[in-house]
Amino acid sequence: MERDDYLAGRFEEHRDHLKAVAYRMLGSVSEAEDAVQETWLRLHRTDDERIENLGGWLTTVVARVALDMLRARHDAPLEEGRLPEPVVEPADALDPEHEALLADSVGLALLVVLETLSPAERLAFVLHDMFSVPFSEIAAIAGRTPAASRQLASRARRRVRGSAPVPDPDLRRQRAVVDAYLAAARDGRFDDLVAVLDPEVVLRVDRGGEEGPLVVHGAQHVARQALRGAPVGAVAHPALINGGAGWLVTSDGAPIAVAAFTVADGRVVELDILADRERLAQLDLSGFGVR
Repeated sequence: MERDDYLAGRFEEHRDHLKAVAYRMLGSVSEAEDAVQETWLRLHRTDDERIENLGGWLTTVVARVALDMLRARHDAPLEEGRLPEPVVEPADALDPEHEALLADSVGLALLVVLETLSPAERLAFVLHDMFSVPFSEIAAIAGRTPAASRQLASRARRRVRGSAPVPDPDLRRQRAVVDAYLAAARDGRFDDLVAVLDPEVVLRVDRGGEEGPLVVHGAQHVARQALRGAPVGAVAHPALINGGAGWLVTSDGAPIAVAAFTVADGRVVELDILADRERLAQLDLSGFGVR
């Protein structure tokens, strides 16, 4: 029992880091929690006295678990427009656990791009570029040489740089643009709506079910989609979506959508909306008091 308590205490010291690694690898809070739990089980079955660097050992194990999970689902990758699982908090209160999870910003737009990588590319990019793990250690996890692991990370980096927009780091400027979008959409001001959208803006709506995802490109097309209006009685609550400005939309007290905005140079460059009721029901929205 003393060993179990001691081991559990040491594991808890690393839990936030392990969950952060797993979330970037998997794009799902619930799957990240599963990966962390599996890592704990493997530690519990291991002679910990033979582990010289517990933090490094745990990072390696959680990365291997996440890689196996990615490979298991890689035959059915996310179709275009289907979104990863966002982390949603009230705009004025980021939960400490979620703050640790999102340290060094991992916006929803970045997670969308990470979903396009192969499992090995994602492993190399996440571990090296986000957590500074040496390629020699990544190679052991991926079953590749260090040189091959470096190439994997390089390919992934080019994909990310070419596809993932860099958001404005100032949350207040983000919120100003998002609020301007909402006001224009509510008032039916088409020209003002177009003005706040980047000409090459991309809208993704993950509707779930038989409807499937919707992907719209271009400011005028996205503006027309926005002006179709929200359901009667819908309420937009200011929110932080993966650390960026967005909304939680409710109707009769129940969530109907999470909208994540990527703002750059004073305009919306990406708008990702999760409107799948089944997936919304799985999110932790306790901070909003919704049912």
